[in-house]
Amino acid sequence: MRLSLAFATALVASSTVFAQAPAAAPTGSTGMCKDGSYTTNDTKKGACAGHKGVKEWFGASGSGAPMKTAASASAADAAKTTPTATKTAASAPSTAPAAGGGPGQVWVNTSSKVYHCAGTKYYGKTKQGEYMTEAAAKAAGVHADHGKACS
Repeated sequence: MRLSLAFATALVASSTVFAQAPAAAPTGSTGMCKDGSYTTNDTKKGACAGHKGVKEWFGASGSGAPMKTAASASAADAAKTTPTATKTAASAPSTAPAAGGGPGQVWVNTSSKVYHCAGTKYYGKTKQGEYMTEAAAKAAGVHADHGKACS
């Protein structure tokens, strides 16, 4: 009887330590960033870099790995192998450029009104943007990144 009571007490205490993920959170989310995006990062440290920081952490507190149950571990493994991403579009910029582009095309960050040349760090990688010719970008009032034209 004591063992059952101790187990029940420990179970209740451990469930209050971790925040519950909201119903709208993608499967496998470990936290919510201050800009409203979700992360599946294993640690809190750096989980919402570029997203104004962590608003709410669903995993383990601090910078340790989140507590995993068999169900969450299998969901996390499935998320890693599933072709559809579990992170929202507001997540960190991808490392691969957006589809499109090509010779004579610049990437226009529609949020900042700055265009990036092919081969530069942010070419096709900002959250919001589109490809167009450099002349069309200039005509639309967009300026070159750091004032450096591509041509």
